[in-house]
Amino acid sequence: MTQALKYAYYPGCVAKGACRELHQSTTAIAAKLGIELVELTSASCCGSGTFKETDEFLEDSVNARNIALAEELHLPLMTQCSTCQGVLGRVNDKLKFSEPERRTAINQVLAETGHQFQGTTEVLHLLWVIIRDYGLDNLRKLVVRPLTEFKCGAFYGCYLLRAQTVTRFDDPFNPESLEQVFRVLGAEPIYYAGRIQCCGWPISSYAPTASFKLAGSHIQSAIAAGANCLVTPCPLCHLNLDSRQPEVEQVINQKLRLPILHLPQLIGLALGIAPQKLGLDKHIVDTAKLLSGFR
Repeated sequence: MTQALKYAYYPGCVAKGACRELHQSTTAIAAKLGIELVELTSASCCGSGTFKETDEFLEDSVNARNIALAEELHLPLMTQCSTCQGVLGRVNDKLKFSEPERRTAINQVLAETGHQFQGTTEVLHLLWVIIRDYGLDNLRKLVVRPLTEFKCGAFYGCYLLRAQTVTRFDDPFNPESLEQVFRVLGAEPIYYAGRIQCCGWPISSYAPTASFKLAGSHIQSAIAAGANCLVTPCPLCHLNLDSRQPEVEQVINQKLRLPILHLPQLIGLALGIAPQKLGLDKHIVDTAKLLSGFR
């Protein structure tokens, strides 16, 4: 890291709603790391992939506008939601590299709102910012509380790994980026069967039993492999694995009680930020046992 880092910050809906601790912990570690975030307060929901099911042009237009807001600031766009990353990144790749006619049509729509998609910026997840832009060696220097008692299972989320086909940061079927961060923080990475699979959130509204069985199988697999927590870069995965875990337990008829952490919460703990300032007291699955050595 040779210069100050500054990003157009796209928090996404869930980090400002059901998972407010994600926004809280993201801004906390950004301040600690000296990363400046300029929040895109007029940005709209990315659609979380649902727009595409009925109207792909709508998804492309909405997210072209979101990206244009970052371009107008001459900044890369950063999100801490893997679903937002996948949707925004996919649109950015499409309009930037492969579909110039669609880009022209969308810019005709955006002109009515005073915006234009130029294709001049990047869409970056917080995980990628930490590794590529900030640098793991620089992060290691700021670790004041090595997480040696943490046995972390990564839960990547589908969109972070496989939504983009042009711009990819990690191997979609054998990723290591989260595990790299775990090691720098002093934690032990735990490998288990479900780490790159779907959490079940997309079907939870209309097939909850199947969704919760899927989530339960991943949590069971992680526990069997020795994990004492899961860490995810996706708030939708967090919702299905943490806030729905009591329902998951009922469906699979087994107590799990495995804490699910957001990525910036894990980083914040190693940087010496108090658990309460990271929102670790706001989870459904109690984190107290995991955090017994913290104040």
